[in-house]
Amino acid sequence: MKINVDGLLVYFPFDYIYPEQYEYMLELKRSIDAKGHCVLEMPSGTGKTISLLSLIISHQMVNPQMGKLIYCSRTVPEIEKVLDEMTKLVAYIESETGQRLKFLGLGLSARKNMCIHPEVSKERDGKLVDSKCRELTASWVRTRAENNSEVELCSFYEEFDRSGREALLPAGVYTLDELRAFGQRQNWCPYYLARHMISFANVIVYSYHYLLDPKIANLVSKELAKESVVVFDEAHNIDNVCIESMSVEITKRTLDNSTRNLNALASTISEIKQTDTARLQDEYTRLVQGLREANTARETDLVLANPVLPDEIMQEAVPGTIRRAEHFVAFLRRFVEYLKNRLRVQHVVAENPTSFLQDLYQAVQIDRKPLRFCAERLGSLVRTLELPNMDDFSALVTVANFATLVSTYAKGFSLIIEPFDDRTPTIPNPVLYFSCMDASLAIKPIFDRFQTVVITSGTLSPIEMYPKILNFQPVTAQSFTMTLSRNCVCPVIVTRGSDQVAVSSRFQVRDDPAVVRNYGSLLVDLSAVVPDGLVCFFPSYTYMESIVAKWHEQGVLTNLLRNKLVFIETQDGAETSIALDNYQKACENGRGAVLLSVARGKVSEGIDFDHHYGRAVILFGIPYVYTESRILRARLDYLREQFQIREGDFLTFDALRHGAQCVGRAIRGKSDYGMMIFADKRFARLDKKGKLPKWIQQYMTDDLCNLSVDEAVQVAKRFLRNMAQPFNKDDQLGLSLLTLEQVEARAKRLSATTQHAVPSTSSAPAPMSID
Repeated sequence: MKINVDGLLVYFPFDYIYPEQYEYMLELKRSIDAKGHCVLEMPSGTGKTISLLSLIISHQMVNPQMGKLIYCSRTVPEIEKVLDEMTKLVAYIESETGQRLKFLGLGLSARKNMCIHPEVSKERDGKLVDSKCRELTASWVRTRAENNSEVELCSFYEEFDRSGREALLPAGVYTLDELRAFGQRQNWCPYYLARHMISFANVIVYSYHYLLDPKIANLVSKELAKESVVVFDEAHNIDNVCIESMSVEITKRTLDNSTRNLNALASTISEIKQTDTARLQDEYTRLVQGLREANTARETDLVLANPVLPDEIMQEAVPGTIRRAEHFVAFLRRFVEYLKNRLRVQHVVAENPTSFLQDLYQAVQIDRKPLRFCAERLGSLVRTLELPNMDDFSALVTVANFATLVSTYAKGFSLIIEPFDDRTPTIPNPVLYFSCMDASLAIKPIFDRFQTVVITSGTLSPIEMYPKILNFQPVTAQSFTMTLSRNCVCPVIVTRGSDQVAVSSRFQVRDDPAVVRNYGSLLVDLSAVVPDGLVCFFPSYTYMESIVAKWHEQGVLTNLLRNKLVFIETQDGAETSIALDNYQKACENGRGAVLLSVARGKVSEGIDFDHHYGRAVILFGIPYVYTESRILRARLDYLREQFQIREGDFLTFDALRHGAQCVGRAIRGKSDYGMMIFADKRFARLDKKGKLPKWIQQYMTDDLCNLSVDEAVQVAKRFLRNMAQPFNKDDQLGLSLLTLEQVEARAKRLSATTQHAVPSTSSAPAPMSID
């Protein structure tokens, strides 16, 4: 259908449209027209992706000056899903207009997902694929091949490079599989072809890190125009992605490997000085002329881009103390030895970057300015020495990135040295954490550079927190509800067991035998009435292991296995994948299964339990993060001082967004149905329940907010019996969809009544307890 959204003709490839889809497109268009940013929460399974693509691509057709759509998602399956939706949309537009659309949409992923080299593509480790690719494509390797025919090169890259400007993709939408197939037909490397075609594409779909991680973005996304629209989909964890991209962890092993890296560099420099002094002299000359000119020699695929250097610093020349290769190696050696000495601690040390730099100068006379250029200088040296396998130098790269970060930022970072690693608390294993406290540092260049940034997900509540922690003022921030013809979402809050003992995962009561027994009774009783799949989430791996051990002692697992098979998520990715496969098989063959998993784990983020794979989800407790972490405490202090965000507010916000993400795994479309069981008495409090997404709250009636285990089981029986009754799918969908005429009528009403909810980044949040 073709619809009018605030004066824009939008091509929508379906005969009907959900009300929330139309409202979503309306808010999105207003943000684009205002050239501002927005935060939009759209319920799961309501067509958020196709709504985004329809509105923005239709906008591009009318306004070519608008620029590209840069669509950032988290995983390869999600990237493929976006590209599939885009393929359907473009085919519909062409059928409506009767002409071939001059449109290019493509996805970009890591080499391991795109490589077609018969030997390199066999590797399953992404780092090995990157390393072998560089060994076959680096400029100096290709130079050697000109003089030695025995040097192996990648024929796909060579053919692509020889084609030059003629290496272009025809118009269309290309999934990763189609790019690989096209590369096979043309004998072109699909990875470098996709990188080359970014500047020609109308829509680019890739991972968050290609835009948020400065080390990668500087190589891939630096040429994108300001007029582009950036979409961060599934962005409920975007602040954590920003922080991780600018944080560094250094262990004793990292420093030992760095010393070996430095010895290898020194040996290579000595050999080159004896045979090819001119090469080192040329590099020195470039460094004298300025860092920006040195960058022109950058190898396009080396992951040595500087993590953070601002443009004004990039214009400066590299300090004279580290221009000579041997001087730079000696400089890094002193820095590494200093870090080794700092790791010899018996107690926790916490300090800011300024105090660290002061101690560094007093101890080994290393100044701030040379440290700023360490990452860039190391990249220049590696290119000059023509070292093919950069993974061997990953430890030294980490140290150089840390040196650049600690000398560039005086605020927003905390340096913590702990004598023990949390994973091995009984074995001395000192760790230096240089942690970013301010997520806005990584995303601010994105907000400044692009005129519209869309942050969207199905679980962004409480939505007013994102403008605060990301430090920006959105044009609009909206949370949409879900329209359904029947109540196929059943959220309930279980506050107590059949013995009237309150259930909770609070630290003070979580090991109470009565609480453990009531949780077990809830799971066993529900497993007897819920068909097919039942998914459970715990706040942490430790708590899950503790509960399962106690259930085994109490005989809960024996009773559970009479009803369904039991599978458990572990911290091992391969084991979890096997458990998921077997869980799905048990649901398929009618045996039924229970999956015990963890909030913030793999299952809670990237796996959909649609239809019979997840008829109910149980959230055992509120998934608060481990509050004794010193890094977390430092971040909470920073948020309180800089953004006036109270500790309880942030911890509750973080816990509830992950909890909503967990229970939302069960509802993946309007034809789906499932139960969401919040098993903790604290959910019944208004300050917790009121922070859940609106599309969950709208079906959480008062009579479902304070149930015992027995009452919850009776509600489940009633709900599942009603859902099992036959219904006319067309009638059901018709009640929750809008026809073209209804859309036009709704447009007139909304244009006069829609209010924008724009939260202020300076307003103080309401008091909130974390209990």
